[in-house]
Amino acid sequence: MDLSGFEADNSVSCRLSSPVPEVCKTEDCCLGIDEAGRGPVLGPMVYGICFCPISKKEDMKNLKVADSKTLTEAQRDNLFLMLDGAKSFVGWALQILSPNTISTSMLQRAKYNLNALSHDAAIGLVQFALDCGVQVKEVFVDTVGPAEKYQDKLSKRFPGIEVTVRPKADSLFPIVSAASICAKVARDHAVKSWKFAENLGEVDTDYGSGYPGDPKTKSWLQKYLDPVFGYPQFVRFSWSTAQTLLDSKAVPVHWDDDEEDGAKGAARQNNTSMLSYLSRNKPDELTHSRDTHRFFTERKLQSISNL
Repeated sequence: MDLSGFEADNSVSCRLSSPVPEVCKTEDCCLGIDEAGRGPVLGPMVYGICFCPISKKEDMKNLKVADSKTLTEAQRDNLFLMLDGAKSFVGWALQILSPNTISTSMLQRAKYNLNALSHDAAIGLVQFALDCGVQVKEVFVDTVGPAEKYQDKLSKRFPGIEVTVRPKADSLFPIVSAASICAKVARDHAVKSWKFAENLGEVDTDYGSGYPGDPKTKSWLQKYLDPVFGYPQFVRFSWSTAQTLLDSKAVPVHWDDDEEDGAKGAARQNNTSMLSYLSRNKPDELTHSRDTHRFFTERKLQSISNL
């Protein structure tokens, strides 16, 4: 799977897709939706769709696709090659949500939780297929949140399309199993070949499954926690696992906000305000010369004197 479009800048989300088979533009089609990597604290979450003509459902079943979680990595890779090779009647598309996108979305002022992010990714992929000319008439989805509410939401968003939302849909409908395989293969490859934008030297890539309960993942998180700048963008810093480690092991910082004047809040905690650290008019104790930290240069951040 070619992920160069995402690897070019893995700090933002990316959409990848196969060519649309001509038959999918002329015949009624079914479309499956599933995701991979919802729970891990490391790496992206990937939403995938797979579609084919309704008349080709048996052909899809004959590819012997199955829920990606029941397959080995080698089996998933082989099945994806089969799906990608069936270009005459099968198409797919992916929405890769970077860890940075997930965390900044969840922590923005207007709360945007993981369910809403997932729903929007799924809706965006269905709309993408429609915009590409796919004659979608049936949609099968693995549920996120209450199945009935999700089904009603999708049915209203796409009138005229029969929507079926079921728990464990990836084990019930081959077209969802196919989407599950596409999503899982993409996530596995993205994690395995992750390019760290941060200058971390030789990075230990033995980070386990990426799930919070994995001892290898916990060990990796402790090893690569910077006490001032936190984690590389490979980590979903909005996850409670990462937050707990930051709270216990990182340098305490008071952020200015609307609820309390920053300087007063910092003084109360016997701490230095973050904005005073960044401002050009620094306190006397911070006026000595220093090079700009890579955290700011990598993100193209600059100091400002006023808003």
